[in-house]
Amino acid sequence: MTNKFITSSIKYIGVDDNDIDLFESQYIVPNGISYNSYLIEDEKIAIMDTVDARKGDEWLPLLKKELDGRQPDFLVVHHLEPDHASLIAKVLELYPNVKIVTSDRAAKMLPQFFEGVDFCNCVITVKEGDSLSLGKHNLKFFAAPMVHWPEVIVSYEETEKIVFSADGFGKFGALAHDEDWACEARRYYFNICGKYGVQVQALLKKLATLDVACICPLHGPILKENLGYYIGLYDCWSKYEVETDGIFIAYASIHGGTAAAANKLAEILRSKGAPKVSVADLCRDDMAEAVEDAFRMSKLVLCAASYDGGVFPPMHDFLHHLQIKNFQKRKVGILENGSWAPCAGKVMKSMLESMKDIEIAGNSVTIMSRMKQADLAAMEALADEMLK
Repeated sequence: MTNKFITSSIKYIGVDDNDIDLFESQYIVPNGISYNSYLIEDEKIAIMDTVDARKGDEWLPLLKKELDGRQPDFLVVHHLEPDHASLIAKVLELYPNVKIVTSDRAAKMLPQFFEGVDFCNCVITVKEGDSLSLGKHNLKFFAAPMVHWPEVIVSYEETEKIVFSADGFGKFGALAHDEDWACEARRYYFNICGKYGVQVQALLKKLATLDVACICPLHGPILKENLGYYIGLYDCWSKYEVETDGIFIAYASIHGGTAAAANKLAEILRSKGAPKVSVADLCRDDMAEAVEDAFRMSKLVLCAASYDGGVFPPMHDFLHHLQIKNFQKRKVGILENGSWAPCAGKVMKSMLESMKDIEIAGNSVTIMSRMKQADLAAMEALADEMLK
C-alpha cells in the first residue's frame, strides 16, 4: 500500500480491491485493482474522487478518520464512471454542505446514476482553465474528453505541482502488489483508452505546459520519479507507434492444425533472425493481453481456421477488439486453414481493411487441414516478407 502522505497536506485515501474477478466485467485482474482517492487539507478541504461501491465499507470509515470531525468543502469529481464515483450520494448524505466540483457534462449525467438525489444547489461546474482556491493550494482544471469518457477533467495543483490525471496513467493491479508498471499499465491503456489516441495526445500537450512533480491517477501507483519515462510511453502508445520491434503471432485453432502451423511459422521467423517473436492462443490466452501485444509489436500475423463459412470466432473476436480500439499503422500477415472451402483469410482481410494504415502482406498461406511439407515454401515466403 502506498504511503498515505503524498505531501504534508495531500493524503492518499484510496483502497485496494483484491476480491474482484473481472474489471469492467471483462478484464482479468489477477493482482486486483486499486481505486484511488485523495484528500487535500487546507483552509478548505477537498476530497478528490470517491471509489467503487464494492469498497464503500472500507473507504467511508477511512474518509471519516482522516477528516477527524472536520467538514469537507469540496468533492472534486474528475470522472463519473462508477468505479470512481459510486459513493457521491453517500458523501452528500454524510456532509450535506459539500459542493461537488465537476464538468458541465458530468453535472448533467449525475442524475443518470443517482435517482432521487437533488443536485440542484450543490454542484459547481468547471471548464478548461478554471481554478479553485483552497487557500495555499490552487486547483486548475483541464478538459480531457474521451480519456476515456466525454465528461472527464483533470486537475493540476499549482503549489505542489501535482496532476490528478483521472484514468490517464492508470494501471491494473492493487497497490499491495509490487510489480512492473509498464506491463499492466500498457494492458490497461490499450484496452481502456486505446481507441482515443488523439484525445490522449491533446491531454499530453496540455500537461507539457505544466511543471509536473507528481501524477496521481485513479488506478495504480502514484508516479513521482522518472516522469519522462511514463509520459514517453503514453506518447508512444497514443500515437500508435511501435514500442517493441518484433512479430506477434495470434492464432485461433480448433483441433490443433492451425496451432501447429502458427508455431512452425514462429520457428521459421526466429531462424531467420526475427528480433522478437511472441505467440498467443486466442482460444485460451487473455484477450486483453493479446490486444496489448498487437499494439506493442511492430508486426502481426493472424492464423485462423475457417468456421461456418467464415473465421473461427476467437479470431473474429480478436479482430473486433482491434477494430474498436483503433488498431493502425502495422503490417499484417495472414495464414488460414480449411478442410474443404478455406474462407478464414478472406474474412480476416476484410476486417483488416476496415482499419487505418494497415499493410496486408502479399504472401499469404493456406493450409488444408494439416500443415504439410509442401506448405513450408509459402510459410518461408510469408516469413521473408514480414522480416523485410
